[in-house]
Amino acid sequence: MTPASTASTTKRKRPARTTKPKRATPRAAAKLSPKPALRSAVIRSYQMAVGRRKSAIARVRFTPKGSGSFLVNGQAVDGYFPTFELQKIVRGPLELTQPATTGDLSVKVNGGGKRGQAEAIRLGLSRLLVKLEPELRPTLKKAGFLTRDPRVKERKKYGLKRARRAPQWQKR
Repeated sequence: MTPASTASTTKRKRPARTTKPKRATPRAAAKLSPKPALRSAVIRSYQMAVGRRKSAIARVRFTPKGSGSFLVNGQAVDGYFPTFELQKIVRGPLELTQPATTGDLSVKVNGGGKRGQAEAIRLGLSRLLVKLEPELRPTLKKAGFLTRDPRVKERKKYGLKRARRAPQWQKR
């Protein structure tokens, strides 16, 4: 073998790599920093409760320092629920109990139809009133406002048109 051919077959040593100091990532910095206080320890200026019905979810907030407004998704209750029946469902807990505390009520509701949303708000509002004034619980319980209605739409099954509706039978 020639010296030129042996040089190509031998491995060349690479120069030793200098390692760079690792940069502090936000995740690594978070591990080093002390843990933040628990979320429940945060003092809020409002009370909150959640109500559900069918596929509707209502998050009800009560702010004690307020003018007494009642907003649903940024609109007045009368504007969001145009029918008297739905307005009566939403205002039911307030009319039944006549709570002593006054303030602003703000509701964020999504999912479902108007009826399901109204009943979700009623449950959330009832739970909120019990949080604020526990002595109202028997009154609201007796009226059925604290009971979560568990009925939801049944899933569609394969081979059927809906949950239980079978295709029309054919003789031939």
